[in-house]
Amino acid sequence: MSPKGMFVGILTILILMIGASSLFIVNETERAIKLRFGEIISEDIEPGVHFKVPLFENVKRFDARILTLDARPERFLTVGKKFLVVDSFVKYRIKNVRAFYKATAGDRWRAASLLASLTNDGLRAEFANRTVQEVVSGERDELMAHITKILNEQAITQYGIEVLDMRVKGIDLPDDLMQNVYRRMSAEREREARELRSQGKELAEGIRADADRQKTVLVAEAYRESEVTRGEGDAKASAVYAKAYNKDPEFYAFTRSLKAYEETFNGQEDVLLLKPDSDFFRYMKDSKGK
Repeated sequence: MSPKGMFVGILTILILMIGASSLFIVNETERAIKLRFGEIISEDIEPGVHFKVPLFENVKRFDARILTLDARPERFLTVGKKFLVVDSFVKYRIKNVRAFYKATAGDRWRAASLLASLTNDGLRAEFANRTVQEVVSGERDELMAHITKILNEQAITQYGIEVLDMRVKGIDLPDDLMQNVYRRMSAEREREARELRSQGKELAEGIRADADRQKTVLVAEAYRESEVTRGEGDAKASAVYAKAYNKDPEFYAFTRSLKAYEETFNGQEDVLLLKPDSDFFRYMKDSKGK
């Protein structure tokens, strides 16, 4: 290759390199600023293809989408001198690119740190004027809206950041206070359990006493009815016996004597001392009892 052709080739490559470094693209999800020797000369550049002077100018790009700051849980003191551990998050985006770059030098992590500090200050100020019940009750949404408004005003002014929403994920007691609360809750439940057991025992004693009373009444009524039935049976039996006796008194006396013999001489060890001429043996001497 001739020196002239080589020169043309090198010149073409340089032109292409300079042209490539002179162009930059800003995406739809980005915000960008142009700097010349560290000084901002163009801010909030629109998405598309743009031109810059190589070596003298450079471009800084920032995420224009909605970002999330998941803050670390912090301890805050309420108006009742009660500590609470609050876990929160913030939804934000870059609103003023110039203010954002001046406050953070374009460092997203520094921006998150500054916003977290601002959020903690706002939560600490609001919690210090409210009780635990107000923080965790229905006023919680109003509290979050109020903090979001104040936080947005401060963040836009100081850092060029627009705060879209701020929410509390959880509110807990510190570990040491939580243990005390658990012990107090356990003692309260034990007291309630003792009261319920006492009431149950009292109710059981009442039921048991009523059951015993009903049992006594039922047994007495059953005994009375059995005695009445037995009396009626005895009366009927006596009537039958009397009727049978009146038909044949001699035969009746004979059967009664046989039954008496059977019951008297039931065992071998039975001993009976009577006179031989006793009426008890009259049917043994004579079937007619004479």
